[in-house]
Amino acid sequence: MEHQKHPLISPVPGTERYIDSFHFGPADAERHLYVQGALHADELPGMLVAWTLKQRLAELEAQGQLACRVTLVPVANPVGLDQQLMDTPLGRYDFESLTNFNRRYVNVADSIADGLETALNDNIAHNRDLIRDRFEAALASITPTTTLESMQLTLQRLACRADFVLDLHCDFDAVEHLYTTPAAWPVFEPLARYFGAKASMLATDSGGQSFDECFTLVWEQLRQTFGERFPLDYGCQSVTLELRGQCDVDHALAGHDAQAIIDWLRHLGLVAGEAPALPELAYPATELAAMDFLHAPIGGLLVFHAEPGIEVVAGQLIAEIIDPISDRVEPVHASQAGMFYARSQRRMATAGMIVADIAGHHSHRSGYLLAP
Repeated sequence: MEHQKHPLISPVPGTERYIDSFHFGPADAERHLYVQGALHADELPGMLVAWTLKQRLAELEAQGQLACRVTLVPVANPVGLDQQLMDTPLGRYDFESLTNFNRRYVNVADSIADGLETALNDNIAHNRDLIRDRFEAALASITPTTTLESMQLTLQRLACRADFVLDLHCDFDAVEHLYTTPAAWPVFEPLARYFGAKASMLATDSGGQSFDECFTLVWEQLRQTFGERFPLDYGCQSVTLELRGQCDVDHALAGHDAQAIIDWLRHLGLVAGEAPALPELAYPATELAAMDFLHAPIGGLLVFHAEPGIEVVAGQLIAEIIDPISDRVEPVHASQAGMFYARSQRRMATAGMIVADIAGHHSHRSGYLLAP
């Protein structure tokens, strides 16, 4: 195992922060996996899974079983991890810029494409390596000016040459689910099975330039521009794994999730040994454009009538909002049939607040598809 420290821009004198990365497997391996935890710094299950995975990767490396290079970042967001307000961790948004830590990653597709046509040829491996070199150079040429920019660029630079990117998140109160692209679904469908995903939502571009899509969208754009003239594959495929809810920081769950990742790597031939038989897929993949956020019609006490992890029908009662002063009671119903997979942890709703998420089957949304 190799441990590297990557300094971030210091916001004020007397403070220092770093991104710590851990590297396993042969440095010259043909395939590369990147895994990070807790980019939203108040989502700690991913940090525990990453730590658990770190122990197992060290064992696999010592046994000579790793056939790929793995870069692991257990604490992807030291900035957000330090944001506490009145004993409450607030790690989703940067206090200084109010930016969601998982939005607005830099898009370098145009820089990569500039002059690329004359360097491409009929060799798909040559083209993949060329684009990765240009990707790395484009990110290296950017000079960050804030702590947040330096953190985001550091993470992008660590992952830009990876074949597979796993971004470990969680929701507020949820069952296992994931987000990836339609093109990457065949690669990650076995991972969804080992992981036990109750919902798998697919979108090429969800609109937020999130961490996972800042890689896949580059390859998507280059394929659209040059793919008819030169052989181009997807040089990076990424997935966001949602490790249930914020309170699910548990050794048994983390052990299951780390093992699911290792089993998936064995399935791909990137870890020696026979992979377990694939379990049944818990729920079919659906389009992210078919997912619905259910909103509170008024402010008041939030009382749920259903638990995440069940299939619901259109019109099914999910929750009630109760105004204890006026005695007004407003129901929140499922807008369509689908998987009820996540809900709010709060029990006092504000008017318009997201109450629950349902992975449906009727695509009807477009543009920005993510939560704020």
